[in-house]
Amino acid sequence: MAVVEELLRSETDGTISFGNHKLAKKAKVEDYPHGGDLLKVKTCSEITKLEKNGMFLYESVPGTSVLHFVEKEDGVEFIVEGDEDAQITIGLTDDRAYEVFVDGGSIGAIKTGFGGKLSLSVELGAADEVPVRVVQI
Repeated sequence: MAVVEELLRSETDGTISFGNHKLAKKAKVEDYPHGGDLLKVKTCSEITKLEKNGMFLYESVPGTSVLHFVEKEDGVEFIVEGDEDAQITIGLTDDRAYEVFVDGGSIGAIKTGFGGKLSLSVELGAADEVPVRVVQI
């Protein structure tokens, strides 16, 4: 499994990678410039959290490593890794329905509430990398 040793990095394809689910103690990177925004990540084995311009964007419990995270007009896409199954919450648009794909298959439609948060579970224990795609419907 590939952890993000830098905790947060910009990839050549314009995406970001962040988080290190192997850390025993919390570590963070603040005010990381990417695409005109400022990012902040906090990560360890217990939790990984990403903020953009002070707003919630991603959280997993327990902590995960996230590769090639990209926000699109209609959702987000990323690859997630971890040592055990994770509960992931993503900040999206308020009161919208999204179809969620985990490891290539649809797990159904999920609607965000007033805060725009969408929660899903990802089975990571036996998997090396799990692609996740969330698309507004």
